[in-house]
Amino acid sequence: MRENPLSKRCFKAAVICVALQWLFVLCVSAQSAVWKSDSLQEVVVTGTGTRHLLKDVPVQTEVITRQMLQQYGGRSIEDILSGLTASFAFSEGDMGSQMQLNGLGNSYILILVDGKRIHGDVGGENDLSLIDPHNIEKIEIVKGAQSALYGSDAMAGVINIITKKHTQKGVYAENATRYGTHNDLRQHDAVFLNIGRFGSQTNFQLQRSDGWQNTTEEYAEAMVLTDSRNKTVNKFNNWQIAQRFTYNPIDNLELYADGSFYLKNINRPRNGKHASCDVYTYDLHYKNASASTGGKWFLNGDKSSSRRNQLTLDVDWNLHDYYYNYTARTYEYILLRGEEFGAQNGEWFSVPMYAGQQKLQSDQQRVMGQLKGIFYLPSENTLNVGAEYRYDYLKAPDRTESGTASDWTAALYAQDEFNALKWLNITGGLRLVRNRNFGVRLTPKLSAMFSAGDFRFRLGWSQGFKSPTVKELHYRYLHVMGSSTFFNIGNTNLKPQTSNYFSANAEYRGNRLTASVTGYLNRLDNMIALTNVPVGEIPAGITTAYLGDGSNSVQARMYKNMDDARTWGIDVTLSYKILSELSFTSAYSYLNTKAHLYDNSKNRMMEVIIDGTAHHKWSASVIYGHAFSKIYKLGVSLSTRGSSTRFYQNNGNGAPFQIWRINTTHDFGRTGKLLTYRLEFGVDNIFNFVDRTMRPFHLGNNTSGTTVHASFVIRFNYGKSSKQHKLLTPKNSNYEED
Repeated sequence: MRENPLSKRCFKAAVICVALQWLFVLCVSAQSAVWKSDSLQEVVVTGTGTRHLLKDVPVQTEVITRQMLQQYGGRSIEDILSGLTASFAFSEGDMGSQMQLNGLGNSYILILVDGKRIHGDVGGENDLSLIDPHNIEKIEIVKGAQSALYGSDAMAGVINIITKKHTQKGVYAENATRYGTHNDLRQHDAVFLNIGRFGSQTNFQLQRSDGWQNTTEEYAEAMVLTDSRNKTVNKFNNWQIAQRFTYNPIDNLELYADGSFYLKNINRPRNGKHASCDVYTYDLHYKNASASTGGKWFLNGDKSSSRRNQLTLDVDWNLHDYYYNYTARTYEYILLRGEEFGAQNGEWFSVPMYAGQQKLQSDQQRVMGQLKGIFYLPSENTLNVGAEYRYDYLKAPDRTESGTASDWTAALYAQDEFNALKWLNITGGLRLVRNRNFGVRLTPKLSAMFSAGDFRFRLGWSQGFKSPTVKELHYRYLHVMGSSTFFNIGNTNLKPQTSNYFSANAEYRGNRLTASVTGYLNRLDNMIALTNVPVGEIPAGITTAYLGDGSNSVQARMYKNMDDARTWGIDVTLSYKILSELSFTSAYSYLNTKAHLYDNSKNRMMEVIIDGTAHHKWSASVIYGHAFSKIYKLGVSLSTRGSSTRFYQNNGNGAPFQIWRINTTHDFGRTGKLLTYRLEFGVDNIFNFVDRTMRPFHLGNNTSGTTVHASFVIRFNYGKSSKQHKLLTPKNSNYEED
């Protein structure tokens, strides 16, 4: 693995930064405080599925607050997570965001929106543009295996994105327009209507960008080409509309129905001079749709109390379609079945496609049902129980043997939070899973929290379980690029992945100062990865004419179970309220990963690092806000984030980087009045860092250099406070009355 000298300098800078943080802590912690930190009253729900004040949550939870979101001014959810935490890494591409949390990638990270998982497996990556950054109230992050409570896909952690709510009677509307470099446009519109017991919420978002190219150099045909047309980020546009209705037939019952529709187009470079370069004759087109219904029933207790027994029912349907839109004649290779075209079963056949044609590549649908109950029992016990069912369907006419594939999982879970003593909380959970292909499994969890004044000490252990996805089992994809052929193969012999996650956390939450240190170890067995295999290992029945001839130009890759993998690290966070209008936050993450994989070519076990790992990542922000009058408030945020070298097995390592940004907000109008306004101006990547590594080698960061943006927000608010909502919403709710 090559080492960039800048990596050492970045590491030293990170160490110095952390040392200064803790020196700062020692200097200020002795100071007396004169106000209570806002974070002490923050309410979170993700870690246990029940409401807790952030300072008392049994499972350590990291929160990106509304204030942080507003002052940072991020253009996307990737921008927000990488800029305001130190545990995430992203590599944005056409197929979605290659995300990593503490060493584990997309398929191990569960992303929720208001407690519901998003849908859209784009080549194993997440299309996070489904999430409107302007519609986010706050983000809760829980790291480590959470399979006992949330099931599969939660082996690395859970990100719960909580959207904005408006609860006043009457009408509330807002329009936000953000424009920046590369014709980057982000549009957000929302209308909230509350009349009597009926509520309506309509949201629209639009995102587009011309993309950018950081280098014209590309390594292909065993030489360096200097006139590549490929962009670092391609031109794209997408839009989404969502509607939600709520109805309260009685005071303790809320019913809802909602749905959304989303389209995305990615325009890619056309044919260039060099046929074997990664240029394209088709654009990408995505379509998502969703519909859900359900309700919440409060069973007993004081209507204003947070300890109310409740039942929740949710039923969801989700669709994700992926198409090629052809821009020139292209020969597509389709998988044949039976005696089609007079060929043998399992062979590939070349079919011409022409400009203007559209072809479905995959149709993924999911149906989920969940019944959940929360019961507050005597002796300070809180019982969380539930039942879930999930059905996954894949239609890929040219990419699966039969054209379709499916899977289902059913589960029962129970979790008990027991406050044995005033200073001790014990939380235990168990999930029973029945999977169509892999039988019955149990995943337990156990945690303990010790309280001592403003200090909290947490210990946790949890097991993770993840069955192979439908794509990992059945998907087959042949891609011919110039003189090279790549064949990606699903594997029906895969085993489920399991993990054991251990963590220890020490946290101090005082009036001004919050500091947290967490150490963790995550051991994974049978980790699934796409690995190179010789042609002879391809299962019988799918050998093609392209692979059977022994040609060296063919690279076959199959999903296989690694023998084991482990990640371990330390996360440090610090925030300090210097003055009532000035605050400082920072985070540092150290990560170490290893995996063992059998190397067929060398007939021995190989120790490899998990792709994309960076040993050191850090972020920091200084936020200032001051109201100069009753109608004008200024906000200023100065932020930085950085990473040491990101390591990969092939195509080189990603270079280290450090990026700075500044954002200013200007609020006009009196709170509660009919109209209020916000102007925002910002500069990202102030010192113009650009990674110009040639394609297809890895980038440390794909930023285009210094960019600027401006936004304008107008809010219309006509109504009065809802008494009914106050009866339905428990105390300590994180949602504000506007």
